Amino acid sequence: MQFEVFTLLPEVFPSYLETSIIKRARERGLIDVRVHNIRDYTHDKHHMTDDTPYGGGGGMVMKPEPIFEAIETVLGLNPPFDYSLEEPSASAQDEPTLSQPAPASNIPIILLTPQGRVFNQSIAQELSQHPHIVLLCGRYEGIDERIREHLVTDEISIGDYVLTGGELPALILIDAISRFLPDVLGDPTGAQDDSHAMGLLEYPHYTRPPEFRGWKIPEVLLSGAHAKIDKWRREQALLRTLKKRPDMLEKADLSKEDKKFIEGLKEKSEK
Repeated sequence: MQFEVFTLLPEVFPSYLETSIIKRARERGLIDVRVHNIRDYTHDKHHMTDDTPYGGGGGMVMKPEPIFEAIETVLGLNPPFDYSLEEPSASAQDEPTLSQPAPASNIPIILLTPQGRVFNQSIAQELSQHPHIVLLCGRYEGIDERIREHLVTDEISIGDYVLTGGELPALILIDAISRFLPDVLGDPTGAQDDSHAMGLLEYPHYTRPPEFRGWKIPEVLLSGAHAKIDKWRREQALLRTLKKRPDMLEKADLSKEDKKFIEGLKEKSEK
């Protein structure tokens, strides 16, 4: 899977991309993360990528020209002919003009913004089905609206708060999406067991030693009875979700046994 990241701060990315699971996935060719500096697509001596907003107000706004040029160049899109730059002559009216931008083989062009749909495990899995994704990192007060209207195909937020830029959200998307790709995780079912993947928070985990400071792990985990262990894990996931995120249970795919277990927990808490 290939990620194209467009940013004003490319130096933010190497340290995270060169560690742990993401590093190994890149070394094995499972993912390819290409970071592009938007300033490289400016043509003035100061490499300006922002300007003051029309109508006044505080902050600076990211200019459309370098962002359009950067993404269109990398994806091989044909920009439309800009008649504001030159009036076509009568003789030129019969000449072919550049075509409208193609959809780039349905490559998602995602703007990281607090105005987007809130990112979750389901969206990560959805995006993992695409072989190629563009991540556009905003900065300053925001981007020129024409970028949103005529270039971006999706907008994603990582929560109801504001960050200085889209670089951290971009890394979050890369990490979460990559976990769904085959062979990225050591455990082939690891992403399926993650919190939120099954609509519930994940069950508790334990490792050696079996007793630490007098705290013992649940006996069922030492039993070797896989059916009992699976049942215990499911019930623990339900219990943890009920305690910490009861709102998730409204959307979770629950069996009759799950619902009966939850009702039992509620009855106990009321006594």
